[in-house]
Amino acid sequence: MAIQRGVSLYSYQQAQFFKELDLQAQIREVGQNLGGADGIELVDEMSLRYPDPGEDFRRQWFTWMETYGTRPVAMDVGMDVLQFRDHVMSLEECADRLRHDIRLAKALGFANVRVLSVVPIEVLVSALPLAESLDIRLGKEIHQPMTLEGREVGEIMDVVERTGTSHLGIVPDLGIFQFRPSEVQLAWFERRGAQKTACEASVHLALKLRRDEAPFSHVDMARHTAGNLRSEFNRFLKNGMCEREFTKAFEGVRRYTDGRVQDPKELDYRVVAEALTLSRTSADTLRELAPHVTHVHGKFNNMSPMPLKPGQYHEIAIDYEAAIGALKAGGFDGYVNSEYEGQRYSQDRGREDLMDEVDQVRRHQEMLRRLLAA
Repeated sequence: MAIQRGVSLYSYQQAQFFKELDLQAQIREVGQNLGGADGIELVDEMSLRYPDPGEDFRRQWFTWMETYGTRPVAMDVGMDVLQFRDHVMSLEECADRLRHDIRLAKALGFANVRVLSVVPIEVLVSALPLAESLDIRLGKEIHQPMTLEGREVGEIMDVVERTGTSHLGIVPDLGIFQFRPSEVQLAWFERRGAQKTACEASVHLALKLRRDEAPFSHVDMARHTAGNLRSEFNRFLKNGMCEREFTKAFEGVRRYTDGRVQDPKELDYRVVAEALTLSRTSADTLRELAPHVTHVHGKFNNMSPMPLKPGQYHEIAIDYEAAIGALKAGGFDGYVNSEYEGQRYSQDRGREDLMDEVDQVRRHQEMLRRLLAA
């Protein structure tokens, strides 16, 4: 089976919020307007009446699948451990919730269930026997700034090697192949007051870090979240304090900014520091792990026209060529699903200036179709 294309309906969150596309319209868009894409991925609490959408919905769901020629590929599940007033959910309560979600996914014809990157391995192991009995593959999302070489993947592979299971794997989010800040993120920073030279410095620093040419060492983001790094950097800016392992990088960012930005403000330093938050993962590792990939999140923030190539688009901040090439070389035989998240960088503007999610996904699918055929 060749690599196939689908869409995470998370891509249409803004259109759903403004009641421009309901669930049926989103499915119809995938089935009718994306040149052969047929995979549907959804977030349970976004698209369904969770926890039980009811039998009438199930019948309607399968009617839509048949009508629009689409296929349930993956159901993304959350785990709000603070949902109860009197306690934080235990690991076994989380596993019980995951077992419920596995049964729901099976009832709707999904082949895969994606859990968030922060879900402990113990929860997955506890729910794995049910997943095996229902022939559902559990995939843990590996999300920027995680790397494929990090602990989260290692824990999954340890279980796979110990048990021989084929129902546990990973969901690479291709944001882990981002190598520079997105142009739409930088434009958002500029509207908030960042200097253009700070945005340019952030890109230049990210590219130097990628080539190991920066005047200081990078931060191993396999050990951290982007949120924690940003919080530590803000603390560093305010009082010069931070965790010891960040010190050289943070001091390096400050010197780099001072040398390229005139009279930098706090926001300018923070923009340049975004260069530190990227994953630096390896395409060779993705090739090796391809048999254990349940499906792929085709993350993107902006699809822009390719110069001198009318009708063709690219994501200038993410190395899609390397990622798709690795999946092909590794024999991956599942779905790559478009996952648009760039709308968040235009939501400070008027509605007339918001990004068009439908158009962005269509552009992304053009790129996927072209890269997969190459």
